[in-house]
Amino acid sequence: MKSSPAGALRGVVDLSRSAVPRYLQLATLFRSRIDSGAWRPSEQIPTVEELAAECGVARATIRQALGQLEAEGLIERFRAKGTFVRGQGRNRLWCEVQTDWSGLLRSREGAEIEILGSRGDAMPPMMPEGLGHRAAAYRHLRRRHWRDGQPFLLADVYLDEKLWPKVKAHDLRSRTALNLVASLPGVTIADARQTLTIGTADVEVADELKMPLNAPVAHVRRVAVDAHGTLILVADGIYRGDIVRIDIKLSTGGQGG
Repeated sequence: MKSSPAGALRGVVDLSRSAVPRYLQLATLFRSRIDSGAWRPSEQIPTVEELAAECGVARATIRQALGQLEAEGLIERFRAKGTFVRGQGRNRLWCEVQTDWSGLLRSREGAEIEILGSRGDAMPPMMPEGLGHRAAAYRHLRRRHWRDGQPFLLADVYLDEKLWPKVKAHDLRSRTALNLVASLPGVTIADARQTLTIGTADVEVADELKMPLNAPVAHVRRVAVDAHGTLILVADGIYRGDIVRIDIKLSTGGQGG
């Protein structure tokens, strides 16, 4: 059998370490190969038989996994010709998670924010430790951010309830959480922190962000403390992992090399 132009086969993939259905694990693996450029646009990928041998699964499982990618528009399958990569998706890796204060305050051009819910007298499920004291109550907002018809961020925002009357409806649909808080009259942010962890999409997140189950996501928590030491904002965001880019400028400390 003639090998695919995509390159030599790799070692057998161990799919036994997860309870996730094998075809979903394989769809994630194959998607990663497209994202990384291992399978390049317009290139033919290995055959079903080759992939089944590589992954140690039945051909039907490979066809299920490839069906996922085909539904996402990442590959095209042609009878008697094979399967080819269509591309790496539209407008990928455009959403930058900023790491500096001015960047965190900047709104994303072309983004639209959908309000999924609003509830008063709430409390964040996990309060940050050692950073300010909590407010008496918070306003909980659930928002979904879109661009070009694609959702890319699901956010749970907890805002000090005392500040809620100052919030304008337009700002809820146009400003990022930190930008929103910093713009409120009479509010001075004395401290702000950001943490990022990597995870996978559960059933709810996959549905809300229109992405495959167990696909990679970035969890970003942003918190802000005002001049009185009150924790006025706790914002937990889940970004689609396929469109997030994190650029961090490294300091050389004045040393060459």
